Amino acid sequence: MAKRSGRHRGGWIIFATFVVAALFTVFPLPEWLESFRPEWVALVLIYWVLALPDRIGLFTAWLAGFFMDVLEGSLLGLNALTLALVAYLSLSLYQRMRMFTAVQQSATVLILIGMHQLLSFWVLTANNQNTAPNLIFMISALSSAIIWPFVFFGLRYIRRTFQVG
Repeated sequence: MAKRSGRHRGGWIIFATFVVAALFTVFPLPEWLESFRPEWVALVLIYWVLALPDRIGLFTAWLAGFFMDVLEGSLLGLNALTLALVAYLSLSLYQRMRMFTAVQQSATVLILIGMHQLLSFWVLTANNQNTAPNLIFMISALSSAIIWPFVFFGLRYIRRTFQVG
């Protein structure tokens, strides 16, 4: 069997990483740990935007967000909007972020996911669907920033192993 040549390889790996991230997002956790759940889909999106900015962008972010809206039963378009914003900002910063150290990348991820969380909070508040009495939900941005180096190196290992290009 001839090996497929060309630039675009490993699309199924990208899809699989988004599916695993979505499963991590809805995996049940104890109530006290729920606030610390990282934003898995946003982390995977940021990684793929940094790694393959010519393949992964706003459309992929919108599709992943729409899928998350359906999966979580949230306001339709909310995650699509916030993940598209994260993808846009990541695309704007990807050349710089590639040069950053792991700590600098984590700080940038903290800001990106913090913006994702705040935009979700504002939209839900405007629609009277907000259940958070304070900004405790922002802890997930911090936990996402803390695990970013592990996500980055893990996905980079997967990308190189399966030669996703």
